[in-house]
Amino acid sequence: MTTLVFGHKSPDTDSTGSPILWAWYLNEVDGTDAEPVLLGEPNTEAAFMLERWSLPKPRIIADVEPGQPCVIVDTNNPAELPGAINEADIQGIIDHHKLVGGLETKGPIDITVRPLACTATIMVDLMGEHAAKMPDAMKGAALTCILSDTLEFRSPTTTAHDRAVAERLAADLGVDIASYAAEMFAAKSDVSAFSDAELLRMDSKEYEVAGTKFRVSVLETTAPATVLDRKDSLMQSMQDVAAEDGVDQVLLFVVDILNEEATLLVPNDLVKTLAEKSFGATVAGDHVVLPGVMSRKKQIIPNLAL
Repeated sequence: MTTLVFGHKSPDTDSTGSPILWAWYLNEVDGTDAEPVLLGEPNTEAAFMLERWSLPKPRIIADVEPGQPCVIVDTNNPAELPGAINEADIQGIIDHHKLVGGLETKGPIDITVRPLACTATIMVDLMGEHAAKMPDAMKGAALTCILSDTLEFRSPTTTAHDRAVAERLAADLGVDIASYAAEMFAAKSDVSAFSDAELLRMDSKEYEVAGTKFRVSVLETTAPATVLDRKDSLMQSMQDVAAEDGVDQVLLFVVDILNEEATLLVPNDLVKTLAEKSFGATVAGDHVVLPGVMSRKKQIIPNLAL
């Protein structure tokens, strides 16, 4: 049976590119029949990556069948995975997030979780000498994933190793990192075609704080005004999205990549209290700017408090 390789729901660039990378490795090096799949539509930056490197968009699945062999990448959180994930035959996990718990396997498996900024960096390491044999499309996908997750090395999650791997891939491809990253971020910043609800779910994770369930959404952009101009309708849509998704509140952080800051929309007293307790901010209106906040994984989620 074909092994499915997939990342988390609401796939960003890493959760789109890393399944493609690891499926290539399983097929071409390991001799395992594998297919990359997605748990939703890729975001605009991930779609740019697919087009730029002439990669076919993986098919989208809603769930997995019992006994389905699979490798999970870029997450280990059951809430971000298919509902029947514990009925599948999980054969491996490759990730760079904290361990959450709750996954069950049919037997011992290979698990690699490393404190790096990007799953693709880990995969290049795991491939060893075979990484040099990747076709340009695979190297391009890996480079895109690393530049995305590190925000072109601006994110505090960036390590020297992430940078070194990215620079080596760029050199192999003859790609100028600054110019290519600008193209990527321009694609990511074009959200004009998306509804408010789609924006709120595009790059989001569920997280509970003191018994309150949040959908923590992040929009990384070089043009924050295009999102903030919609703040009134976005805040209105938060109520419907929260009700539909079974959470108490949606949090939206608009990350300004170039100015290295985030703007949190503040639709009510709950979010006002959270902003002040979590980030030491003083909230005077319907939004608050958080200087230096770039990373949900390292700066937002760990600090959330009520």
